[in-house]
Amino acid sequence: MATAKGDKEYPLDPAEMLPEDSILSFEEYIDMQRAIGEGTRYRLLHYLTNCGDASPKELKTALDIPGNTLHHHLNKLVDVGLVQKRARNEADSDGLFTYYRASPFGKLILENGVKELMRMEGNFREMYGAADDSE
Repeated sequence: MATAKGDKEYPLDPAEMLPEDSILSFEEYIDMQRAIGEGTRYRLLHYLTNCGDASPKELKTALDIPGNTLHHHLNKLVDVGLVQKRARNEADSDGLFTYYRASPFGKLILENGVKELMRMEGNFREMYGAADDSE
């Protein structure tokens, strides 16, 4: 069921925004958003999106994340579909076959989600300041 707001219709249930033949469920999209709500996972996805494919060793070094913590967070990002775990046919210079890359969903959620909010923050400073002054 939709509700009118101005000239546009908005569904009361956001799951209704999905096309009938959606490849993901509403819950899967929420899981993706929840996954990047954790700082380490956001940093990992940000790095992979901006710097490209990386081995666990490269990620550990670049982001200064302990190995066990790194793998925990990478596994979560892979599980929700924001990162892809890949294997090379030949080892890289460090002797590693495994590498990670941001999935198309991972790139889109960063570009159109939290990253966009961060980029737009400056547009709302006056409003934030006004709200603080009125209290």
